[in-house]
Order: sequence, then structure tokens, then C-alpha cells
Amino acid sequence: MTYYGGKELADAFRTVRKNTIQMAQDIPEDKYDFKPSPESRSIRQTLAHIATLTTFPTMLHGERIPMEKIDFAEYLKKVGAEEAKLQTKADIVAKLKDAGDTFAAMLEGITDEAFLAEVITFRPGAQPPSRTRFDLLLAAKEHEMHHRGQLMLMQRMLGLTPHLTREGQERMARFAAAAKTN
Repeated sequence: MTYYGGKELADAFRTVRKNTIQMAQDIPEDKYDFKPSPESRSIRQTLAHIATLTTFPTMLHGERIPMEKIDFAEYLKKVGAEEAKLQTKADIVAKLKDAGDTFAAMLEGITDEAFLAEVITFRPGAQPPSRTRFDLLLAAKEHEMHHRGQLMLMQRMLGLTPHLTREGQERMARFAAAAKTN
């Protein structure tokens, strides 16, 4: 018996995506071209990347396309073109919502523990040489959280306070106020 399956993966991903969408909405669109350094992605590029990052796991696990059948050069070209189309804040937020809903629904539909335990072998030379479907599906959420950390730093560089920090500050203020009344 496992305690973390498709439903739990979907719930965790929805929480992460909800926070990413909030961040995308909080950052003013006129700041979307900000880059912390010349070689970095801009806020717009990072959000567009996040909006499309579930394409690969949906293809591999949802459509169940075998790894050896995936033309990575073609895939990267297609995703790059999709990212490039996302130019406005409204386009990015809509894609974050739509792709997030699609991926979460796919995750939620996974009920077979054997499917999650299945080992996917990568092409020769890859490190690691294989991973379970569960690990790869969890990696999509981790990938998004990695980029969200970058976005939080960019928000701070722009003088903005990320919403999770604001919520934590508000919670601590409530705790402090409650302690004073006791």
C-alpha cells in the first residue's frame, strides 16, 4: 500500500501551480522583461517556461509515448515556439491555468500503483540511467518550484514582497496580537 498516489500528486501540484499563478498575477506586466543578469531568463521567459513545462510529463505519462519514440530536438523546438508565443501577462496566466488543470487532471487519474512504480529507462549515457514514473511526475512539481524560487528572488530585486512572504508576515502578526490578548 502506498500513501502517495495520483490524487496526492495532483493535490500537491495544484498547490504549487496556484502559488505560481498568484505570483504571475502579482508581478506588474511592465516588470515582466526584468532579468537579474544578461544571461538569465526574464520574468516573462521564466513564467512561459513554467507554463509549458508539464508538456513533457503529460506526453510521457499521460499519452504514454515511449521514451525511445520521443524526438527531443523536435520536442524542444515545439516547446520553444510555444513559450515564444506567450508574450502578454494575460496569455501567460491563461496558459498556467490551462496547462496546470490538464496536468493535475492527468495526475489525479492515475490510480494504478504499478504504473507509478514502473521504471523508465533513459537513452544510453543519461544520468541517472532510469527513474520511476512516480519520481518523474514528482520532478515536474520540483522543477516548477525551482523556477518559482528564481521568480521570488527577482520579485525581491524589484522591491516586491512575494505573496507567500506577505501571508507569513500576516500570520505572525495575528499570532503576536493573539498573544498580547492572552
